[in-house]
Amino acid sequence: MKAVAVLAALTAQILFFAQPGFPQAPQAVSPRELVLSIDGRPVKGEKNAKLTLIEFADYQCPFCAHHARETLPQIEAEYIKTGKVKYVFRDFPIESAHPQAFKAAEAAHCAGEQGKYWEMHGRLFAHQRQLGLNDLPQHAQALALDANFQQCLDSGKYAVKVRRDWADARKAGVAGTPTFFLGPTKRNGSQVRALRKLVGAQPYAAFKEAIDSLLSTGK
Repeated sequence: MKAVAVLAALTAQILFFAQPGFPQAPQAVSPRELVLSIDGRPVKGEKNAKLTLIEFADYQCPFCAHHARETLPQIEAEYIKTGKVKYVFRDFPIESAHPQAFKAAEAAHCAGEQGKYWEMHGRLFAHQRQLGLNDLPQHAQALALDANFQQCLDSGKYAVKVRRDWADARKAGVAGTPTFFLGPTKRNGSQVRALRKLVGAQPYAAFKEAIDSLLSTGK
């Protein structure tokens, strides 16, 4: 009976960690030859930075919020603001687990029309319990956005863009959030050759190792 109980507990743990939106065990691996588009996506950092870090994330995912709050500021201070890395955010709303994440992603793009993408991005992660349709206009008001925000949100004009990000993520093998791809930007400036893949809300040290490794190899 004891063995049965242990097996049941292990099975429950495996099922828990396999839920959509829960990060897989933190890992940093070399993906297959993979080229990802960053054309028209929100970017932080120098246009000609040697490396690009792409994040696929979900605004309702608590692990994505942890990364945005705890780890990204460190990456930004050491690599993004110093011109070594540029950071690109792409949407991967897992609607089966996080039904408000898709519209939140649209809201960020609508705020971007008024030059407030990153401000909305930060607010959404900081207020994950207020992502309903009635909450999004309040975030817009806090950012002093005009009536065009609501018109944009109601029209669903960015739904196709969010769906395209989701589809590209699935093709790239993304199964949970957050998932990151790191590599050199191709010469055309709109694509990244992904050489490293990091899965889950990993500590800053994991990103530092991956970034420094690629910077030192000259790839």
